[in-house]
Amino acid sequence: MISSMTGFARIEGRVGDVSWVWELRSVNGRNLDIRVRAPGFVEQVERVLREAIAAQIKRGSIQGLLTVERADSISRPRVNFDVLQGLISDLSKIELPNGAPIHPARIDGLLQIRGVLESSGAADSDEVMRTAPLGDIPSLVDDLAKSRADEGRRVVTALEEILSTILDLVTKAKSLAARQPEQVAGRYKETLIRLMGDAVSVSEERIVQEAAALAVKIDVTEELDRLTAHVAHARELIAAGGPVGRRLDFLSQEFNREANTLSSKSADLSLTRVAMDLKTAIDAFREQVQNIE
Repeated sequence: MISSMTGFARIEGRVGDVSWVWELRSVNGRNLDIRVRAPGFVEQVERVLREAIAAQIKRGSIQGLLTVERADSISRPRVNFDVLQGLISDLSKIELPNGAPIHPARIDGLLQIRGVLESSGAADSDEVMRTAPLGDIPSLVDDLAKSRADEGRRVVTALEEILSTILDLVTKAKSLAARQPEQVAGRYKETLIRLMGDAVSVSEERIVQEAAALAVKIDVTEELDRLTAHVAHARELIAAGGPVGRRLDFLSQEFNREANTLSSKSADLSLTRVAMDLKTAIDAFREQVQNIE
């Protein structure tokens, strides 16, 4: 499968009063470049995310962002009734002498004794903030890879259309190129007559010799054959799949080299126009290839 280097993934999670949001963005890159922005209290988040991405993705510039929040709410303490009942039971066993300077125990005083009131889960929330977001990383990276694959299918469709256009232009160029020797011979004869006058006698043998020499210089058969071969090679790479972006990018340079040579050898305006159309199609091909992993 061909994958694009462009993709996006987002996951939201929540446990209790702790919520978090993951985002991964991927764009073109020469190599695999991963940057992570996450709260420092999340345990080993950068290492875990980098390893998960590298296991599935080979190329691209990827930015990961994690935000973690705890709901702003007043933490209501919880009464430990076992401890409170135990205290009341123990206090009831104490007999105070008459006139003792001690007031009877009151509930507000009992609640201030260590262990009677407990925190309502702050420690649990801290643990959730440190570890829970890590559980979403496998799904997050899978979603990014799927997004890149979906974009890759769109790119492949565009590449196939461009390659078909290139083949059509090559076929048209072959037809135009076949007329070049005859056109060159006619122009050579017209030029001699124009320079030397109507009285000049130019043998057909001389015209054929000169035209043949010029025809060799403007022959574009090899260039057109190589363009056809490059199209076949490009389709083979696309069919093979995997991270073939670099190879297709190199192939696009070969395409462009042949189109430039075709243009420079052209002795016909129509063929020159076809060569320009080829260069336009090849530029579109290379632009799409820049998105492939």
